[in-house]
Amino acid sequence: MADLSSRNPDWWRQAVIYQVYPRSFADADGDGLGDLRGITQRLSHLGTLGVDALWLSPFYPSELADGGYDVADHRDVDPRLGTLDDFDALAAEAHRLGLKVIVDIVPNHTSRLHPWFQEALLAGPGSAARERYVFRPGRGEHGELPPSDWRSVFGGSAWQRVPDGEWYLHLFAPEQPDLNWDHEEVRADFRTTLRFWSDRGVDGFRVDVAHALVKDLAQPLRDVAEFGATGEEALERVPPGTHPYWDRDGVHEIFRDWRRVFDTYTPPRTAVAEAWVPGARRVLYARPDELGQAFNFEYLQTPWDADALREAITGSLATARAAGASATWVLSNHDVVRHASRLTLPPGTDENAWLLSGGRAPEIDAAHGLRRARAATLLMLALPGSSYVYQGEELGLPEAADLPEGVLQDPVWEQTGHARKGRDGCRVPLPWTPDGPSYGFGSGGAWLPQPAWFGSYAVAAQAGTAGSTLELYRTALRLRRKLIEGETLTWAEAPRGVLHFARSDGWRCVTNVSDAPVPLPPGEVLLASVPLPLDGTLPPDTTVWLGA
Repeated sequence: MADLSSRNPDWWRQAVIYQVYPRSFADADGDGLGDLRGITQRLSHLGTLGVDALWLSPFYPSELADGGYDVADHRDVDPRLGTLDDFDALAAEAHRLGLKVIVDIVPNHTSRLHPWFQEALLAGPGSAARERYVFRPGRGEHGELPPSDWRSVFGGSAWQRVPDGEWYLHLFAPEQPDLNWDHEEVRADFRTTLRFWSDRGVDGFRVDVAHALVKDLAQPLRDVAEFGATGEEALERVPPGTHPYWDRDGVHEIFRDWRRVFDTYTPPRTAVAEAWVPGARRVLYARPDELGQAFNFEYLQTPWDADALREAITGSLATARAAGASATWVLSNHDVVRHASRLTLPPGTDENAWLLSGGRAPEIDAAHGLRRARAATLLMLALPGSSYVYQGEELGLPEAADLPEGVLQDPVWEQTGHARKGRDGCRVPLPWTPDGPSYGFGSGGAWLPQPAWFGSYAVAAQAGTAGSTLELYRTALRLRRKLIEGETLTWAEAPRGVLHFARSDGWRCVTNVSDAPVPLPPGEVLLASVPLPLDGTLPPDTTVWLGA
């Protein structure tokens, strides 16, 4: 396929990227599961919205033990979602509309159904096939205990025993065995995967769990308990880069190798790391000779507080600058409570407990949450760098917190013994029309039930409606294309609880995070997150863009 992407190699530095969760975006064949043809049919929505690129979460063959992140073949399409021809058609249509295409790559683990893992199970202990994964004998008199105390992110031990007595490592679900990145065949296979998708016109990659690839596999394996903490908490207790399986220094050699692959293309392929590590460590993944960008999760986790937000913004810009990268900003994704709900939860709320209550303890004010979400969006879109938008946030969708237990799909629910509800509430299929069997998602039902209130948030219900959240996004993205220049900002004096900064070409963004109105600074109002009063004030939970 010809490369129809932009000739500008730096297009990603200030892009707006829209995340598509394929199973929940649009269903073309009516089986209740979103698919690639459904995405292609709805790509005009992204073109009208005004984003620069779409990022596709995994669409590869998978048993869906973890929403598609358990990959059985990294170079094919799940037949329930389509074919490679369907992917080519999607990429061609995206490029025709001027959209770049970014795909998820999942290098830490495979599905247990991957041919390599099936071969390893049959080959037995000591075989060459098992060297591609992390198999170890157990501890205890009969090998009945796991090889170490390493814990799964989803709960429980990170080790699973097989019938011949050995154990294999899975930092996530048991259906997701970890690869051994010390093995050259693993490294070579992923170089082939990067070229496979790049040759099909893919413009970039989002790298799943980028900080987990390299483990300390020297015998005997080190227990994390020796650091006085478990799992990722131990990152704060060990010298940087030396945790047994998170954020080890050796991972950067892998990404420097990948960069050499990316740079053989014109323009070079882009990449962004999903690395849940502190900013000082995250900057390493974003260096020009590695992936180039890394997700800024500190910003996503920052409370709705002016001082905290200013600190997070200033720190994020500084760390990105140190790497020679641009900053990244994100408010929602497929792993977190949607920000239209999250931002209105009282400070200190246990989000899992809130989900377990069905979103009723505490009750939240949906209108208040939407107001904050709109203000947060305009703040994010005014910042220097790349903004990542999760499907449905342009509709103002809140979390579907009241999903019945019997429909939950996230492996976290079962693996924690029903102690954590999981991430299904942000993955419910999108509403496109105010009515119909699945609100326009497809001709049949949806793989997760859509709440009755979804219809009022539908694309068709908001398109062309003045003041709707969808029209706010469209206007903001259209303005942003005209306004964004440079990658710096200058903070201005502001009342307590207010963020006020100017961009390099003089326009300004003001956000009132306080609970009282403040005087609106002088300047032409270009856009406001809600209609402004006539008394010259900026209400609480409101963002305004002002002309120079």
